[in-house]
Amino acid sequence: MATEPTVKPTDPLTATPATLDPAQVDPAAPPATGPWKLAWRRLRRNKVALAFGVLFVLLILSALAAPLWAEHVANTTPDRNRLADQIIVDGKPRDIVSVRGIPMGPTWRGEYFLGADENGRDVMVRLLYGARNSVFIGLTAALITTVLAVLLGLLAGYFRGWIDALISRGLDVLWAFPVLLLGIALGVSLATEGLSIGPITVAGNSLWIPTLIIGFVGIVYLARPVRGQVLGLREKEFIEVARAQGMSDWRIMTRELLPNLFSTILVFFPLIMANAILLEAALSFLGAGVQAPSPSWGTMIDTGLDRLRGAPHLTIAPGVMLIMTVLSLNIFGEGVRDALDPRAKVRLEH
Repeated sequence: MATEPTVKPTDPLTATPATLDPAQVDPAAPPATGPWKLAWRRLRRNKVALAFGVLFVLLILSALAAPLWAEHVANTTPDRNRLADQIIVDGKPRDIVSVRGIPMGPTWRGEYFLGADENGRDVMVRLLYGARNSVFIGLTAALITTVLAVLLGLLAGYFRGWIDALISRGLDVLWAFPVLLLGIALGVSLATEGLSIGPITVAGNSLWIPTLIIGFVGIVYLARPVRGQVLGLREKEFIEVARAQGMSDWRIMTRELLPNLFSTILVFFPLIMANAILLEAALSFLGAGVQAPSPSWGTMIDTGLDRLRGAPHLTIAPGVMLIMTVLSLNIFGEGVRDALDPRAKVRLEH
């Protein structure tokens, strides 16, 4: 008498489609979801992070619209001085800067919407142009930091040996300096003499000076996590398979290791950008960042402190913009980190 073959039960949670018994497949089960799609679903459920992400986008759009506001609404430029001029507000003439040197406060109209500064310049116009400078410096410095840190982390973590020792000791030296003091030292020296590397010359009052400084001093904060992750990934089986297939070290780093670092880079990037904007404001406040006549939130806060009692809008306006920008980037970055965390639990609804 023939016996029926016995079929061992298969765990549907751990089995692959090839080994799963068709009788155990639930036809109503949802299809497999990729990690990036799952991360997007987590992020969509984080309403606070999305709200602050939208706030940051609005701040970017307002910075891009600075020339439009200056030309068509305020009818001025960020550097135009109007010390002895008057404007009509509610049918009455008002001095832009009084004889005692006190600038006018907000008019909540097109011209001098947020008032004037000590030189008769439109605060709203300078605030928007300062946002352009801050976003440019923060974004470019974050890109410089990310590219250099990922490159150094890949080289140190993959090759190890003397390459790792050399890069790690250099990062230790950079880590030993307080970032603000190092930025001030570099900013003061380069602001007076500029930067000259071969045929490339950068003027001391250029926005590229604080950009390069901030991009350089932030390398250590990303290079170390990247190096640690690469040290763990290089021992995985897929790297051994790539070596067995004869792939070069460069191809292994770019095609096998780098894609596995994207989530780490994506989490760190908004936080690095927020720190870059905050550091730029601090350096400009101390005279080692953006140089006059270019507007900056840091320089606006610095000049407004002397008139805090008579004209508090000079400090409050750039301070609020700085806080909103940094806070929105930090909260959105935290939301991205939570969304990319594989340990997070999300209920999939279809």
